[in-house]
Amino acid sequence: MSTFDSLGLSPKLAKGLEKAGYTKPTPIQLQAIPLIMQGRDLMGLAQTGTGKTAAFGLPLLHRLLDIGHPPAPRSVRALIMAPTRELVSQISEALEVFTKGTAVKVVTVTGGASLFRQSERLARGADVLVATPGRLIDLLDRNALTLEHCGYLVLDEADQMLDMGFIHALKKIAKHLPLKRQTLLFSATMPKLIEDLAQTYLRDPVKVQVAPPGKPIEAIVQGVHYTPQGDKARLLEEYLKTHPGEMALVFGRTKHGSEKLMKLLVAWGFKAGSIHGNKSQNQRERTLSEFREGALDVLVATDVAARGIDISGVRHVYNYDMPNVPENYVHRIGRTARAGADGKAVAFCAPAEMEEIQAIEKLLKTRIPVLGGAPWAADLAGASKPAQGRGGRPGGKPQGGQGKPAGRSASPKPAGKPRAPVQGGYGAPSKPGANRRTGSAAQGGNRSHRTAV
Repeated sequence: MSTFDSLGLSPKLAKGLEKAGYTKPTPIQLQAIPLIMQGRDLMGLAQTGTGKTAAFGLPLLHRLLDIGHPPAPRSVRALIMAPTRELVSQISEALEVFTKGTAVKVVTVTGGASLFRQSERLARGADVLVATPGRLIDLLDRNALTLEHCGYLVLDEADQMLDMGFIHALKKIAKHLPLKRQTLLFSATMPKLIEDLAQTYLRDPVKVQVAPPGKPIEAIVQGVHYTPQGDKARLLEEYLKTHPGEMALVFGRTKHGSEKLMKLLVAWGFKAGSIHGNKSQNQRERTLSEFREGALDVLVATDVAARGIDISGVRHVYNYDMPNVPENYVHRIGRTARAGADGKAVAFCAPAEMEEIQAIEKLLKTRIPVLGGAPWAADLAGASKPAQGRGGRPGGKPQGGQGKPAGRSASPKPAGKPRAPVQGGYGAPSKPGANRRTGSAAQGGNRSHRTAV
């Protein structure tokens, strides 16, 4: 059996790993660590929850330990960039575990915190800087640090960085980096833009892939429930009641809608919290801590936080609003089934979201089992988009908490022969009701249960 000792890591790191309970490397760690220790540029493709942080962090720290003297003022020896504050915090916390008992200094900078204090910390130099691109540019513009001595660059969750529009920020930051460096790129998916990014930033990289990009972890039991947008809140309530006390993560599309949904769940008696772009860094960290410690059972989040949540206790993921980018579905459901555990993921699909579910199934190269309702007819789904957009009324705001649901002028019928509901190990709520429909009656709904969230 392979162990961390067999990878040739520094005894100081191996000792810290043993104390932290790390014994057996994951597949991505087994393949990536030796190559990184050899100084190779590397492109790693692996699903979330497979140990990517240790895969790049351990060999990076191993090489830094050999230097033997502290970094110069305002200088950075290694730069790790991630797209969200939550992911930066997660990486930093892992590195702190790995470096315990060593002289390696890790500094974290993100938006939402004091620029002055971050500048003060960087004035003494850092072995490893973990940063979001926007805040790093702020600090570079203020001459608070220099990257001219940075020998290592890590781009973590690179596909999400591109999805969030950070490509121009990356280009600006790259101008501050020396050409002679080791560059590591890690991603859960491999769109063409990532290939272009790798060709731009990496030199003769070796590619390590432990799972097909875009394929969810096999331990996750998936399902889709077709339901009108206005019925989603009550449907979510029914699902949550089937597993009281178990940690559930709910993904919404908008900040306003996610906040409104959280408040509605609290009013219904659930211990719920929310994280999204309208929350301060302290608020987001406090809510995540409460969720991690069990003070909250339900966390409502937008995609900005999808990859920054590494909590092994999450057993259920609900896609309350379908993601606009199919790859984000993979990242969302990857928040469960972590650290070898199993997990369940349910998607709620409204008529206007048929294109999204079809794009996801195309990415996955498989049909998602139907837990309730039936696929919406093409004419209904098509009519929903121009008339309602993402909202529940013509010309209204996006649904997800911002508009009143529109009435349905006709009784829609499923397109062709509907897919039969498949339980797939994750059944719909136990008692049939207005929000649990199968066959041709799936889209009929019950207006008394239509709660706009």
